[in-house]
Amino acid sequence: MKIEAADQARVSAAIRAAEQKTSGEIVCVLARSSSDYAAMPLAWSIIVGLLTPWVLLIETRWTVERILITQLAVFLVALLMFSAPAIRVWLTPRRVQRAHAFQAAAEQFLNRGFARTPKRKGVLIFVSLAERYARIIADEGVAEKVAQKDWQDAVDALTAHMRGQNIADGFVAAIEMCGDILARHLPPEPGQRNELPDRLFVI
Repeated sequence: MKIEAADQARVSAAIRAAEQKTSGEIVCVLARSSSDYAAMPLAWSIIVGLLTPWVLLIETRWTVERILITQLAVFLVALLMFSAPAIRVWLTPRRVQRAHAFQAAAEQFLNRGFARTPKRKGVLIFVSLAERYARIIADEGVAEKVAQKDWQDAVDALTAHMRGQNIADGFVAAIEMCGDILARHLPPEPGQRNELPDRLFVI
C-alpha cells in the first residue's frame, strides 16, 4: 500500500484543521512493518527440516545418506522461501505481530518529542501496515482527561480504511475524530504554540 505526496499533504492539512479547535496536538506515524521478523524463516525452516526425515522414513526405503541430503535440501529451500518479507509476517503468530506493533508504537511515541512539550497534550496516531495494526497513544496531559476506550472509534475508522486500501482516508477520518475529542476536553488556549510537526511520518 503506497501513500502519495498528495495524500501526505491531505493528512497534514487535516492535522492543522483539527489542532485549530484544541490546545492538544496530533502526530501521525505510518510504519510499513513493525519488525523484520528475521527469526521466523529460520524457526519454520528448522521445523520443516526436522519433520522431513520422519516422512521419508515412513514413505520411502531411501538410505540414511539420501534422507539426510534431502533433509538439508528441504531446509535450504524452505529458508529461501520463508525469507520473503510478506511470508515472514504471515508465518508470525498474530499475538507476536501485535506485540511488535505495540512496541513500535511506544518507541515512536518516545521518538516524536511528546515528552518535550510543556503540557504533555499530544496524541500519537500510529499505523503499521504489515500487521494491519492501529493504535492511538495519548500523553499524560490528555490521558488524565480522556479514557483509552474513547479513542476506539478512531482506531476502528483507521482499520476499516486499511482493509479498503485507503490509508490516507483512514488517517483523515481518525484525525477528525481525535480533534473532536480533544476539542471537548482541551479547548484552545490564548497564545498557544504548535509544539509538534503537523505531518505524517512514514517509516
